[in-house]
Amino acid sequence: MRIRLKWEQGELTGTLNDSPTAKKLAQVMPCENAANTWGEEVYFEVLLDTEVEPDARQVVDPGAICYWVQGNAVALPYGPTPISEGNECRLVAEVNVIGQFDGDPRQLSTIQPGAAVRLEAAE
Repeated sequence: MRIRLKWEQGELTGTLNDSPTAKKLAQVMPCENAANTWGEEVYFEVLLDTEVEPDARQVVDPGAICYWVQGNAVALPYGPTPISEGNECRLVAEVNVIGQFDGDPRQLSTIQPGAAVRLEAAE
């Protein structure tokens, strides 16, 4: 499924995979909330009834679309976080990787804490 993340300064498109968590996210879109940041990661609350999947991981690629089960949040890393080793994208816990953005994920750096972000289906 193609998706779009929109915020005041820009937007990114990407593709959700076929995982159980990705399918649950697709069912609640469009969704909008205030952004939080942690190092070079943007995250925002989206309540999903899901569990940590068997292939969950803590270190992901920049531009990965992730779901942090314990935090009830979509997590969007684009670079190092405070616990990263080197330039890796290390999240606070293992996350379900549910998709990948197209293009340069560093565009996410323009999202400020508290800014409105919207996740929706893309044509």
